[in-house]
Amino acid sequence: MPSLNVFVSIGVLALLIFFHEAGHFLAAKSQGIKVSGFSIGFGPALIKKEFDGVIYSIRALPLGGFVSFPDDDDSSDIISTDPDLLNNRPIFQRLIVISAGVFANLILAWLVLFFQATFIGIPSQADQGVLIINVQKEQAAEIAGLASGDKILSVNGNKLGVGQDAVQDLVQAIKNSPDKTIILEKETNEVKSFIEITPANNLGEGKVGAQLQQNITTQTNKNSSFIDNLTFSTNQFSNLLTRTVKGYQGLFTDFSSTSKQLSGPVKIVELGAQLSEQGFSGVALFTALVSINLAVLNALPFPLLDGGQFLLILIEGIRNEPIPEKIKLAFMQSSFLLLVSLSIVLIIRDVSQLSIFEQLGN
Repeated sequence: MPSLNVFVSIGVLALLIFFHEAGHFLAAKSQGIKVSGFSIGFGPALIKKEFDGVIYSIRALPLGGFVSFPDDDDSSDIISTDPDLLNNRPIFQRLIVISAGVFANLILAWLVLFFQATFIGIPSQADQGVLIINVQKEQAAEIAGLASGDKILSVNGNKLGVGQDAVQDLVQAIKNSPDKTIILEKETNEVKSFIEITPANNLGEGKVGAQLQQNITTQTNKNSSFIDNLTFSTNQFSNLLTRTVKGYQGLFTDFSSTSKQLSGPVKIVELGAQLSEQGFSGVALFTALVSINLAVLNALPFPLLDGGQFLLILIEGIRNEPIPEKIKLAFMQSSFLLLVSLSIVLIIRDVSQLSIFEQLGN
């Protein structure tokens, strides 16, 4: 994994976190709501600067960010009845601030896809087959010898086409073959070969434990019209958003299977580096995909996430009185420990699966 591509991937993640928090920040500022801090990362501050009453900081743990308000600062000298405090604003204004980060990520994802189509060009999608960008440990794909970067060209002798249609054809062939061996033609480093793979039976559907993506070509069509660019970017955005929402739905409907597909920061950086090898189109796809994932994840009604905050404000509006601080504090503290623990587990798992550690274990 070339170091330059790793830095590109990390830079994209930092940019997406910045835009998410900027959404909250600008939504508050535009309504005259007082803000006390804007931070990228958690933990101790590495860089800190105060400007116009707001402390801007970059912190040690790059696992997210936050916008802070005087309402949450016991040492603030602003009186609790100040009408410009977030908690003293009408419910709908507070909901706008809380949801602005999600909308910022969604808007950014669409803009990235649109600008890619406009200035880089629409991928010609002339490359046949489906690209494998990730495989799960000890699942059918890995057992059969598939790895990140492989291209699948045919299934049981039937050539795959191009673009998202090829992905859907492969997915359908796998789903239709639980516990049945199928033959795939793959290409690894321009070397073609045939392999046998037996999808596992997952509630009556085949599953191989691989993350698939259309085989992006570096060739693009820069002569497309504005309407073509608009249509392409909107369709691609809609497709990515739909797939992401369905993925998170699986956490509720099939947690044991879907949870194995969760990735921490290390795996996301590795994925970004792999897509960066495909040029600007790959970087644009990675940016849009992660930005949409951040939006959908933060929209979930869980504590500490934007969706959880949104839910608390709605409950306050329905009750027509604030939720007791002890309940809110317990709600936040328990979720903080849960999210930090999950992040640590995912990071350890992702690091252990990096190729350098796998080679050391052989």
